[in-house]
Amino acid sequence: MQDTKSPKGLTRRELLSRATAAGASFVIGAGYVAGRDAAWATEMNAMKPESFATLAQMARDIYPHDQVADQYYAAAIKGYDTQEQAEMAEAGLGKLNTLAREMKGSDYIDIGWEADRVEVLRAMQDDPFFQTVRGGLVTGLYNQKEIWPIFGYEGESYSQGGYINRGFDDIAWIG
Repeated sequence: MQDTKSPKGLTRRELLSRATAAGASFVIGAGYVAGRDAAWATEMNAMKPESFATLAQMARDIYPHDQVADQYYAAAIKGYDTQEQAEMAEAGLGKLNTLAREMKGSDYIDIGWEADRVEVLRAMQDDPFFQTVRGGLVTGLYNQKEIWPIFGYEGESYSQGGYINRGFDDIAWIG
């Protein structure tokens, strides 16, 4: 198999080797962010790749679902990678990193334990940036049809006659 260069000059082999580096959550390169398993990547338009990776980790820590792949969190926050949103996101992430350094001694994305990152987020939860991201994730993450089966959601029911005659009470985890 030929190992061709991407438009950004990175070969598939280089991407995979970076993805396996010392437990990195995201692979960050010139103009892109990729998943640690190299199963997905997204090109940056307005945000710095490091900021996008931090925002993706923030999204995962706000709504943690181990069974949901990073690519869905990346898709949920992709809207911040525009000229209109990037400035607000970069400023908010700057505040997040400053707080993380004060509380934990390193940037947010470099904090190894989820509980420690959540502690930083709790200290920032009243900030308008945090509230904007949290609110946007509700639709940005949970409106992705590809993850609905993970949660047992079959989609809207109106077109199929509603829930009453379709077993609305058949979900096992509702006691």
